[in-house]
Amino acid sequence: MRAFSTRHQLLGLVGWLVISFITAGIGAIASVDATQFYADLTQPDWAPPAGAFGPVWTTLFALMGIAAWLVWREGGWRRHQGALTLFLVHLAVNALWSWLFFVWHLGALAFVEVILLWGMILATLIAFWRVRPLAGLLLVPYLAWVSLATALTYTVWQLNPQLLG
Repeated sequence: MRAFSTRHQLLGLVGWLVISFITAGIGAIASVDATQFYADLTQPDWAPPAGAFGPVWTTLFALMGIAAWLVWREGGWRRHQGALTLFLVHLAVNALWSWLFFVWHLGALAFVEVILLWGMILATLIAFWRVRPLAGLLLVPYLAWVSLATALTYTVWQLNPQLLG
């Protein structure tokens, strides 16, 4: 295993956090005007309050960045290119959901996409776990939240066919 200097490790951590939060930013851009749209949607009784999404996603993106960094620390990009590439591709899929749902109002596609995202998170969690169990463990809350988001996406789409055709 290649040993990184403390400075190199710190830069790596910052880099993986920046990459994760760029994804958050792309999703946030799609959600800028979502407050009224979200308020107009019929929600199930078990839906989290709108104010919970920001803090939860902020925490999850931080955990994602730390998990990727932990994998990267175990030998760098070259040694774990597969797991880290899967992570990066999954981030693109993550960012797409907000655009499908909040900007383009495509409920069916958002639902199919969130199922794909769930599978990619599970695959990333397993790949990370194999490198460093703590890295995989850090993705468990993310998988749980996206499990809820999958059910919520389907339910909201079904309750609002006029808005999410």
